Order: sequence, then structure tokens, then C-alpha cells
Amino acid sequence: MAARALARALGFAYLNTGAMYRAVALAARAAGVSPDDTNVEARLGPVLAVIKIKFDGEKIILNDRDVSASVGEPEIGDLASRFSALGAVRARMRELQRAAGADGAVVMEGRDIGTAIFPDAEFKFFLDADVKTRARRRFEELKHKGASIGEHEVLEQLIERDRRDRGRELAPLRRADDAMEIDSTNLSIDAVVAAMKAQINARSKAAKDLKRA
Repeated sequence: MAARALARALGFAYLNTGAMYRAVALAARAAGVSPDDTNVEARLGPVLAVIKIKFDGEKIILNDRDVSASVGEPEIGDLASRFSALGAVRARMRELQRAAGADGAVVMEGRDIGTAIFPDAEFKFFLDADVKTRARRRFEELKHKGASIGEHEVLEQLIERDRRDRGRELAPLRRADDAMEIDSTNLSIDAVVAAMKAQINARSKAAKDLKRA
């Protein structure tokens, strides 16, 4: 939510790469492919070759179909985390994400943007919060969307997803060395956005002052 709000404040495009992995999970499930399958990457090949993922405002469009509601399903989030550990999936998503950000003026939200997708990005932020706080926020979001799931189940899924994403061999979840870390446990979305904008403005001013010198 903070990344989307920052993009809106800056007048930039917004891209949620996590939603892209969830779209892959949806496409794979529709094709009958499971992350537990033998030769899963080979089975995913035809799916990844033709996949089209677009963002239209708040909507996520997968192969010309609005899947905004479906990508938020807890099952899809778990599948996305498992599929994201596969080299073929990460390579295809890296290709699409770099193409989407090639022209700049975009805020990208994801677990490997600052380390694997755009390691040379001008501004990087690593947002974190206490896991119980994150679970509560996710639970409220899912409840608002009408999902039937308990807060404790959301917490358990989030802990498992963090464990899996931090431990995967390809592009594991970690803070980029040059990223500004923000603990949002006790901060509102507005406060997080204000902190990011302050950092952007300060560094932009410093760069301009350096050019004048």
C-alpha cells in the first residue's frame, strides 16, 4: 500500500511484482501444473512462453482477463512463493519486470527489486514490520476483500513464506546494501510515504548541489 501511495504522490506508474508471481501461479494452476510436479519447469515452459501480465490502474490483467480478485487468494500467495523459487519463472518475470521499468518513472514493489531486478535503481527502500503486525494488516486486507481465513492462519502462512523466500537459492529476500530500511510497525501509510519522499528529496537536492559545485 505504501509503494502504491508513493507512486501516486510522485505521479509515477506502479508495479507490484508480487502480483505478477501470483498471476503466474494462477496461470499454472489453470494449466494443471503444480510446483510438486516432476519436471515442473519443463511443464511450465508453454505457460511462461505465452503469459501476458498487465496493470490497469488497480486491476491485474492476466492473458487479457481481470484476475484482481483471484490473485489475493491465500492459496495463490503460497503457490506464488513456491513457483518463485524456480529459475524458469524468475527468468521470465525478470524479463517482464525490466521491460516494464526500462523507461523509468515507476515505483516497483517486490522482494528482489533492489537486489536482482534493478540493482542500480536510483532509490531503494526496504520496508519491514513486526510479523504479527504484517499478519494483522494482511488479514484486514483479505477480510475487506471477502476472503474466509483466520488471522492466525494468515500469520502462519506469512512466517512460512518469509522462511521460504529468505532461504531460496535464487534472488533470496534480503535488504540491498544501499537500501534505506524503514520499520513500519508503528507507522501509518502516510508516515511511511513521507519518510520515503523526504529521502528522495534530500538525495535529489544533494545531487543538484553537487552538479552546481
